Amino acid sequence: MDAQSLIARRIAQELRDGMLVNLGIGIPTLVANFVPEGIHVFFQSENGLIGTGPVPEPGMVLPWLTDAGGKPVTALPGACAFDSAMSFGLIRGGHLDITVLGGLQVDQRGLLANWMVPGKMVPGMGGAMDLVAGAKRVIVAMQHTAKGRPKIVRECALPLTSNRPVDLVVTELAVIGFPDGQATLLETQEGVAVEDVIATTEAELAFAPELTKPTLPRAASGAASFPPVGDAK
Repeated sequence: MDAQSLIARRIAQELRDGMLVNLGIGIPTLVANFVPEGIHVFFQSENGLIGTGPVPEPGMVLPWLTDAGGKPVTALPGACAFDSAMSFGLIRGGHLDITVLGGLQVDQRGLLANWMVPGKMVPGMGGAMDLVAGAKRVIVAMQHTAKGRPKIVRECALPLTSNRPVDLVVTELAVIGFPDGQATLLETQEGVAVEDVIATTEAELAFAPELTKPTLPRAASGAASFPPVGDAK
C-alpha cells in the first residue's frame, strides 16, 4: 500500500458512527475510501456539501461535483448541498466532530502550519484557520518528511494556521499525539521501528508507556542535524 493510502486507512480507524467529519484537500480525501464496515459518518466539504463519498472511479467524474480544492468527489444518497455561509456556520459553530487536514509542518507542541506566504507553495490558508479553531478534534494527515526534511519540527518555520494545537498527526511512519503540549509517539506503523521515527523527526519526542524508548544518543538520531527551511519567514 502506498504511503498516502496507509495514512488515510489509519485515520479512518478514528471514525465513530454518526460523526460529522470534514476532509481537507489532498491525503484527507482518501479517508472516505477506508471507512470501517458498519460505521456511517457524514463527510463535509467546506465548499458546501455533506455526504461526500469515496473518490470517483475513472470515467465516473462529474465536473460540477468537487471538494473545496476543486478535486472530483462523489455524493452518497441523501447528500445535501448548501452555500458557504451555512458551511462555515457549521465549522465555526463547533458542530464538526473531526477535521482531517494536510500539513506542511507540525511543531513539538502540536501547532500546525499548513499554508505558505502567497506566491510560494500554496496561495493561502483557505478554510483551515476556521477548521482548526472550530472542530472538536483535529487530525493532521501528512507524510513524515518532504525532500528529506522532517515535517515534525521543534518550531514551525512557516506561518501558523492557528494557536490551537492539533490532537493527532498520522504519517506513513507513526501516530503522534500531544498530551500536555508534548509531541508523544503513540504508535508506529506496521514494520516501522521506533528508531526510524526518531531519525526522521526533528521535534523531541516523548513515548507512550507501551513503547520502549531506544537508547540512542540524541546526535545519533539525526534530529539535531537538519538545516533550517530555506528562506521561509
